[in-house]
Amino acid sequence: MSHPEEKLAELGLKLPDVAKPVAAYVPAIRTGNLVYTSGQLPLRDGTLIATGKVGADVTAEVASECAQQCALNALAAVKAEIGDLANVTRVVKAVAFIASSTDFTGQPQVANGASELFGQVFGEIGQHARSAVGVPVLPLDAPVEVELIVEVA
Repeated sequence: MSHPEEKLAELGLKLPDVAKPVAAYVPAIRTGNLVYTSGQLPLRDGTLIATGKVGADVTAEVASECAQQCALNALAAVKAEIGDLANVTRVVKAVAFIASSTDFTGQPQVANGASELFGQVFGEIGQHARSAVGVPVLPLDAPVEVELIVEVA
């Protein structure tokens, strides 16, 4: 299997700098062989790529792109914690929070923006458990937030 960052390059993507926390927390923490990320927002070059509620202000397609950006930001936080994404042995769980209008029920499809990226980058070890949760509001009026748990060597 090729290196995870080579897979990202093949997809036309690259890891961003680790997003600076917007409150009192760290982007990722390792305990034993697990790395937990804090919730990652869809920040690209320091700016949210969309704001508002999915199903009202933000389309499901844009929200899925936001989920992918959250996933990239989570991977950047993991890499900063462990040094090399090649040390990831399993993507264990992803949790996607989707700020949704009251009638929007497509949270799983939005979360696929993150889940599909993990599969494309890590192959079989990128298959993971997941929750996709609709919420009324997220920090900075972000439409999506993703947190990640990975197992490392």
